[in-house]
Amino acid sequence: MIFLAAMTLLAAAAGAVVTRPVANLHSRPSEDADVVSQAILGSNVEVLEQTGAWRRVRTADRYSGWISSDALRPLRKGEPAYASAGRVAGVESLFANLYREPDATRHQPLMTAPFESRLEVASEPEAEDRRWLQLRLPDGRPAWVQRGDVSFRLEPLDAGGVIALARRFLGIPYLWGGASSFGYDCSGFTQMLMRRRGAAPPRDASPQANWEGLAPVGRDALRAGDFLFFGASRDKITHSGMYIGGGEFIHATTWLKPAVQISSLDDPHWSGLLVACRRLK
Repeated sequence: MIFLAAMTLLAAAAGAVVTRPVANLHSRPSEDADVVSQAILGSNVEVLEQTGAWRRVRTADRYSGWISSDALRPLRKGEPAYASAGRVAGVESLFANLYREPDATRHQPLMTAPFESRLEVASEPEAEDRRWLQLRLPDGRPAWVQRGDVSFRLEPLDAGGVIALARRFLGIPYLWGGASSFGYDCSGFTQMLMRRRGAAPPRDASPQANWEGLAPVGRDALRAGDFLFFGASRDKITHSGMYIGGGEFIHATTWLKPAVQISSLDDPHWSGLLVACRRLK
C-alpha cells in the first residue's frame, strides 16, 4: 500500500480537486501551449498560483503545470481532500461509465472515468441493485457506477501481475503528455506500471532512469518486469518501456503505429537506442 499512503499524504496539502475525466497540464496558461502531463478525475492537486482562468498546480507526483480553472473545484478551508477518507472506489476497468441512476439503458453516461480514478462512495444498496454503487463526484453531483468497474483495494502487484495489467492496454492510443487510459505517452505508461508495483517514480523518462528507486541491471540479466530506457545516450534518454520476457517489451510509442504495443529488442531500431536497464529495488 506504499502508493496509496503517498497519495494520501500529499492530498493533505491539496487545494483543489479535478472534476473532468482527464485534465491537461500545459507548460503555460494557454490552450495553445504544449501539454506536459495530465491529472485524472478525483485527483487532488496543490494550487501554486493563478492568472485569469488558469491555475498552476502541483500533482501528487510533484509535477507542475497549468490547468484551466473550469476543470477544478477549489477545496474550502478545512475541507478534507477528495476521496481521502471513508469508502473509496478505484476504477479498475480501463474506463468506467458513470450514470445519473443505477441503470445503463435509460440515459447516456454523465461521464466516463479513466483507469485509476478514485471516487467517493456515497451509498451501497443491499437490495436488488447491489451491483451498483452510488458515488459523490468531485463536483458534488451524485452518480452511479457498476461494482464490476471498481475495486476497493489497490494492493501492489508483482512482476507477473503488472505484465498482465500492461497487456490490457495494448492498442490504447499514444498521446503526448498522456497519463490516463484515454492515451499514454511512454513515461506516463511506465510511471503507471511502476506505481502499480507500489512505487512512486518521477513523471518523465530521463528522471525515471536516474531515480533512486530503480537499480541498474545489465541487458544480459534482464528479468520480466524490468524497465528499459532509450535515447541517443544515457544523458539523452527520450523513451521508456517495460521488459516482458522473451526479448520483448511493452511501451507507448509513435513508432510505426501510435499506440501501446509490444516490440522486440532484436529490432535494430530499438536495439540501437537501448541505453539503460533498471529494476525496482
